[in-house]
Amino acid sequence: MSTDDFLARFGSPGQRQPDPVAAAQQAMRNPLPKRFYEKAESLERDGLFHVALDGRTARTPARKPLAVASHAVAQALAAEWQAQKGEIDPARMPMTRLVNSALDGVADQHEAVRAEIVRYAGSDALCYRAGEPRELVERQDQIWNPLITALESRIGGRFVMAQGVVFAEQPQAVLDAVAKRVAAIPAPVALAGAHNVMTLTGSTILTLALAEGLIDAEAAWAAAHLDEDYQIGIWGQDEEAAERRVLRRKEYDAAVLLLMQG
Repeated sequence: MSTDDFLARFGSPGQRQPDPVAAAQQAMRNPLPKRFYEKAESLERDGLFHVALDGRTARTPARKPLAVASHAVAQALAAEWQAQKGEIDPARMPMTRLVNSALDGVADQHEAVRAEIVRYAGSDALCYRAGEPRELVERQDQIWNPLITALESRIGGRFVMAQGVVFAEQPQAVLDAVAKRVAAIPAPVALAGAHNVMTLTGSTILTLALAEGLIDAEAAWAAAHLDEDYQIGIWGQDEEAAERRVLRRKEYDAAVLLLMQG
């Protein structure tokens, strides 16, 4: 099977990323192709860094060159391809799927992607607080409030907090301030990373805090899973949920790299 045939069959074009669990399940249903190349590497050509399989540029499902402006991203892509063993498993290639999506989808729809990130800010997970128990309330305040305050200072807007599931409309001024920051995220690769970070964390606030350098990837992940971790501390975590979280984390790490380096 050629590089183009493989990418056409197993790539994931379009703006949205597949759920990592669903992707893994689909990959298990499909017969996986044998590895058909000896070496995957990053090669600089025409001002971009190409992912090359035995010297030949890989292509996206839309047959665009799998090439990016960031050397770090290209190296991560090449490492993902090189890490494939006897068979090529797309479920273990989150970076490739996300970059395919960036090049084939986000590149032509970047304004719609930006608008969706701004819309998320209108109902951001960090703006909805628990009323009880006290320990969870205090933990949300301790972890989330400094992040929100730092971002508010950076963008010049104030978010409205709510308790429980009652919807709280955000001021247009803060949404406009968010939109200005989102507009500064380069398309398509970094923007695709931002969109995936937002989806996986449920938070535009955390996404912008990462993009602005106010928080690192580990702290953002922990903040996004504060409520979940609190529940795990009380009830424990079942094996299936733990596996899903591992897959989500791999998707998240790939998205963060694109956001910060793309």
